[in-house]
Amino acid sequence: MTGVDGVRSVIVHVARWARLMSAAERARRRDRVYQVVTLLLAALLLPLALVVAPGRARWLAGRWALAIRFPTEDLTGLTPDTRAAFEAARTRALWRHGELIGLTSGHRPAEEQARLFAMAVRRSGSPEAARRWVLPPQESRHVAGVALDVRPVEGARWLERHGARHHLHRVYDNEWWHFEYLPGRPPDRLSHPGASRSCRPVGSSACAGARPARSIRSSGCRPR
Repeated sequence: MTGVDGVRSVIVHVARWARLMSAAERARRRDRVYQVVTLLLAALLLPLALVVAPGRARWLAGRWALAIRFPTEDLTGLTPDTRAAFEAARTRALWRHGELIGLTSGHRPAEEQARLFAMAVRRSGSPEAARRWVLPPQESRHVAGVALDVRPVEGARWLERHGARHHLHRVYDNEWWHFEYLPGRPPDRLSHPGASRSCRPVGSSACAGARPARSIRSSGCRPR
């Protein structure tokens, strides 16, 4: 490679990086606007919620506003305790700290989980590699109805800080969005989903050899 080619390559990479940063900044600004609008909407809906459900007005107004902000989310299939914990947590996040928490993926049928796992195997080349991001249905806590993939990053950060009071815990280093309903003592953090294969069956909360918890990072690869 000549010096000119090297400079040209650097320019191309810098331009790509700048485009990615610009897109990320636009997404952050968009999310901020959505956040402000949703908070205003919840406040405007509060008087009506007081009429409809005097004892649960904040929960109901927040639920209405969040349904408009996250219209495609689906909480059906979650266990009753998981759903109650999630709704209580995001109600508190909205009214006390002004943070929004949306659900990207909750309960999944076994057939859908099997399809996601098969896709991950094809993409990664082996079941072992696929397990870093997706588990087969017999091990998936999404299938069990106790796992939650949330958004945006700021909402996940809030849930990592405050979710324990609702028994909602982040359990994987490489998935900032993934939380599980785990009553009892806080679980040890695992490096990735596949690390739980031999030591954390559904229903348990700890794993020998688990890594210490790490804070959320804004990057990551979510399987789809």
